[in-house]
Amino acid sequence: MRIDIMTLFPEMCETVMSESIIGRARKAEKVEIVCTNIRDFSGNKHNKVDDMPYGGGMGMIMAADPIYNCYKSLYGEQEPKPHLIYLSPKGKTLTQKRVAELSKLDRIVLLCGHYEGIDQRVIEEIVDEEISVGDYVLTGGELPALTLADAVCRMLPGVLSDDICFEEESHFAGLLEHPQYTRPSVWHENEVPEVLLSGNHAEISKWKRKQSLLLTKKLRPDMYAELKLDKNDKKLIED
Repeated sequence: MRIDIMTLFPEMCETVMSESIIGRARKAEKVEIVCTNIRDFSGNKHNKVDDMPYGGGMGMIMAADPIYNCYKSLYGEQEPKPHLIYLSPKGKTLTQKRVAELSKLDRIVLLCGHYEGIDQRVIEEIVDEEISVGDYVLTGGELPALTLADAVCRMLPGVLSDDICFEEESHFAGLLEHPQYTRPSVWHENEVPEVLLSGNHAEISKWKRKQSLLLTKKLRPDMYAELKLDKNDKKLIED
């Protein structure tokens, strides 16, 4: 898979995407990530990419041409148009389900906005999808883009050691993850649940499932309401 990030701060994106699991995945060629500076397509000697908004208002707006020209530079005339995502607080909230769907694509392009936003006309012409990472506003689209890229990369074959590394995590199957423990077995007089030390894998699996159900019910009742519980799940909750 290839992920392009269109940004005013390519060094920032490169730094984050070169560390830890994603950095190792890039070196192993499990994913290709390319960060492109929108300012390189400004068309003026000052590399200016913004201007005052029509109709007045505070702040500046990113102009259409630099964004459009940057995007067009990423693929040839004979190549299919890659899926372009604009990271925007107006977009649909990112979910693990959408992350999984995006991980199946061969290529995605992430557009990072800045200032008070970008010219609506370029959104209408080239953007395929707007995605938000939450109901709040940040100073730019880089952090949301890096969040999305990280989430997608973790789903790609070979990036994690085994699929179970993400299959048991929060949100993958509509549940929050069960509590996790490591050594020592007693810390500040607080003991690890006995079942986890038992070696009984069937009972451990039941415990993990029950804890996930209970946590989801307590912390995310909205998610819990969407679950389709079978008779075994209902019995676990009742016990």
